[in-house]
Amino acid sequence: MNEKLTNYLNGVFAPYDEVKSVTELKADLLSDLQERFRELQAEGKDEKTAFEMTISSIGDIEQTVQEVANLSRSLERQVVTNFSSSNLAKSDFAGVTAYKGKFEGSALHGSDFSGADLTGSSFKSSDVREARFDGANLTDCTFFALDLAGASFQQSILVRTNFSKSWLAGAKFIDVKLTDVNLTMCDLSKTVFENCIFDGVDFKSSNLAGLCLDGMTFLGVKFDKAGLNEVSFKGATLKNVAFPMSNLSKKYYRAIKTVCFDGAMMDKLTYAALKGMEADLSKVTVI
Repeated sequence: MNEKLTNYLNGVFAPYDEVKSVTELKADLLSDLQERFRELQAEGKDEKTAFEMTISSIGDIEQTVQEVANLSRSLERQVVTNFSSSNLAKSDFAGVTAYKGKFEGSALHGSDFSGADLTGSSFKSSDVREARFDGANLTDCTFFALDLAGASFQQSILVRTNFSKSWLAGAKFIDVKLTDVNLTMCDLSKTVFENCIFDGVDFKSSNLAGLCLDGMTFLGVKFDKAGLNEVSFKGATLKNVAFPMSNLSKKYYRAIKTVCFDGAMMDKLTYAALKGMEADLSKVTVI
């Protein structure tokens, strides 16, 4: 009968075997059930009746186990992972969950964070060259004073992500929607953007010189003090895009005149702002 009780619990707990607290609960419960079964047999109950009464005595065990598992997983996700000041070059972090992780002052050259959930994590003053963040959740992450040359952000989740004072030469943002992302004082002149949507993005004081942004979508974007020499927006869509007037100097006017908007579509307010800065809008469609 001990085997029968064990098999019953194994079936109930099978979906949660990887959760440590649930495994401990299972061991304690089995001991209690075995004791209860012996007590019922001592009272004269036959084996079948004693087994059924033992099982029914624990109530809705499946719901209890699920609640314990959910709580344990929630607590595990909240654990802060600190990998600061570590030599982690070419490390495998693919698919990990590291909420509010700290990767500061570390060697992360060539490390793989593909598919990882790094929500709220901090990367500061680290070597992150050629690291892969493909498909990673980078919501509320901070990338400050980093070398991100050659890093890959294909299909990454970028929501309220902050990039500041970082080197992004050769970094690739492919098939990405950037939502409320800040790119502050970054050199983006050699960054690769392909099939991206920029929603609420601020390129404050970043260098975009020579950047190709053809065919992409810009919604509520700010180019505040950004370097825009020879930037190309061919075939792009621009809605409520701001080029702050307070920062306009002769140098800024000259830069705007070098920007290519051929085939772009833009709303009336964006069009009016650029027209006032004498941008070449001869091949623009107003929407």
